Amino acid sequence: PQVELYSHDNCRSHNPAAQLTTGTNMLSSKSKVQCGRREATLAGRPQVISARPFRSSRATSIQVVCQASSVAVQHSKADAATSATAGKPLLSVGDLDIQKTVLGIILGGGAGTRLYPLTKKRAKPAVPLGANYRLIDIPVSNCLNSNINKIYCLTQFNSASLNRHLSQAYNSTVGGANSRGFVEVLAASQSNANKNWFQGTADAVRQYMWLFDEAVREGVEDFLILSGDHLYRMDYRDFVLKHRQSGAAITIAALPCAEKEATAFGLMKIDSEGRIIEFAEKPKGEALRNMQVDTTILGVDAETAKAKPYIASMGIYVMSAKALKELLQNKFPNANDFGNEVIPGAQEAGMKVQAHVFKGYWEDIGTVEAFYQANLALTNPATAQFSFYDRKAPIYTMSRFLPPSKILDADVKHSIIGDGCVIKAGSRITNSVIGIRSLIGSDCVVEDALLMGADYYETQEECEYVMGCLPMGMGDGCTVRRAIIDKNARIGDRCMIINKEGLKEANREDKGWVIKDGIVVVIKDSIIPTGTVI
Repeated sequence: PQVELYSHDNCRSHNPAAQLTTGTNMLSSKSKVQCGRREATLAGRPQVISARPFRSSRATSIQVVCQASSVAVQHSKADAATSATAGKPLLSVGDLDIQKTVLGIILGGGAGTRLYPLTKKRAKPAVPLGANYRLIDIPVSNCLNSNINKIYCLTQFNSASLNRHLSQAYNSTVGGANSRGFVEVLAASQSNANKNWFQGTADAVRQYMWLFDEAVREGVEDFLILSGDHLYRMDYRDFVLKHRQSGAAITIAALPCAEKEATAFGLMKIDSEGRIIEFAEKPKGEALRNMQVDTTILGVDAETAKAKPYIASMGIYVMSAKALKELLQNKFPNANDFGNEVIPGAQEAGMKVQAHVFKGYWEDIGTVEAFYQANLALTNPATAQFSFYDRKAPIYTMSRFLPPSKILDADVKHSIIGDGCVIKAGSRITNSVIGIRSLIGSDCVVEDALLMGADYYETQEECEYVMGCLPMGMGDGCTVRRAIIDKNARIGDRCMIINKEGLKEANREDKGWVIKDGIVVVIKDSIIPTGTVI
């Protein structure tokens, strides 16, 4: 058959008479095509579909797209009206001009009730993570590593620490002489047009649409909408590329999952081209089984596709600027949520909503238990699925210029120690994360615990302002197991924070601690007197 070929990499044919270059070649249906190290045959049903329509003198043609180490073969009908780029070669990552044409919008969430009391005195994206970092560092770093340097974070609760962190960590480095880069917080505020707080994710974006319109006038074509409470590493350039190649109004990042996991997510059903045709929110039973899909359509290998026949929405979207404005201001002016209202509504209204599979590690850490488990999972390199140690895609944070940590004859196993900590003699730290500026006294036992550290070092004069002059940090002879100790906590000598009664839930906020999901959480700035047993 006649084949239209748009070559991304050094692709070649096993048939010497038909070299793969941009243009039209005559290949037999048995010809093999190689791109990188993988091969595909132009006969039979394609394994991977990734292309947008293009002009052709024929009504139907076959399109071969060679990209990275895969080959995609698609039977597509020419329809110039459905694509603004009809007749042009398919884009590669280098063609995106992503720094100019994509704006990142991080949704900071509401009051953070699922993570309370960690969100009692801070916005959810400002919650400390992995000893040195904060949650917001994950999506911001992914953006910067993807060459996206125009980033807004929308929030409306306790945004002071988040604002301070972002301004000190990023704004002096993301811009340049030839590029207007920024990382800024957009807090909920009243205006003459709207006097309400953010009512949801979609409403938050709608209230700042006037600002995003300015970005569109400066060349932004797509909005990358992210969540501030996920742990993952992702190159958004591939995501944006698939969005533009497909000609979709909205593209959703999708995570393959097994039946056991699927009931906790919003699931999607796709057609043979990866277009989403149905949504289901946390289905069960027969409704769950009806959401099974062939994920090989999205590029998942056959073995994984068999084990994980569902695709869940990750809450990460690329939306064209025109489509987003049309949806929020005209089609659904009263809708408050993207996942439950706007995106299913767009699909029902006939807009093209596409799925893009993500094959790496991803975790929603929006609850106390998930946050606790994700942090502790970082401590064991043999089983950890996420690591902050990646030269090609580092996770950035604030430069604090702290001294190295000091460990004085203590036993530390399978743990992460942040900057500027002091652990005194005789203490034993096991399977724990110790945050910046943590002070741990002598003969302490810390097991399966997350200590967030402190915001500052305290002098003797400052300590005297505290009743009883209980120093910041953990006193001598303490035992802490299965607990989260928030920042600036003062724990006296010989305290035991071990959930002695084995409670699943308890609220002792007046005493400075709560228990959620069986995990003791000592609240930020709390004082736990000497000899306390929790």
